[in-house]
Amino acid sequence: MQTVLRILERAGSYRPTLYLKIENPPYMALVIEAVPGRGPLGCPALSVAHYGEQNGDLMRDPEMCFEWSQPPLCGPELVPYYWRNDWMGVERYSRYLDGADYVFVPPLYDDHRKFAALWDRNLRDQRFLEAFSDKSIRG
Repeated sequence: MQTVLRILERAGSYRPTLYLKIENPPYMALVIEAVPGRGPLGCPALSVAHYGEQNGDLMRDPEMCFEWSQPPLCGPELVPYYWRNDWMGVERYSRYLDGADYVFVPPLYDDHRKFAALWDRNLRDQRFLEAFSDKSIRG
């Protein structure tokens, strides 16, 4: 999700109060926000979602959650663990905690990584980075 990382860089990086909403007609708004709590490996968590509306309800199309990780001597990276699409009524975790046990579902994690790469290309091609401005920062 290099496009999202570049947006975050322009917004001043990750922070627990992060909330960005990028309007980019004709596309659905893109919302990037810090998630309360931590991801499955204890790293800060981030939600990235497009929102539509149906009968007055906000619908995620899609939403992905990532852990914000920055290994030593490396730049930040977003590691996926969750995918949801409200229009389809589907949500899936590829990594999660079950009590004290860490659960990892390799085929689903691979799907999440592939989807994130495709979505990243779309966000880049749809020029969400260029649509980002100081007005996008809400928190």
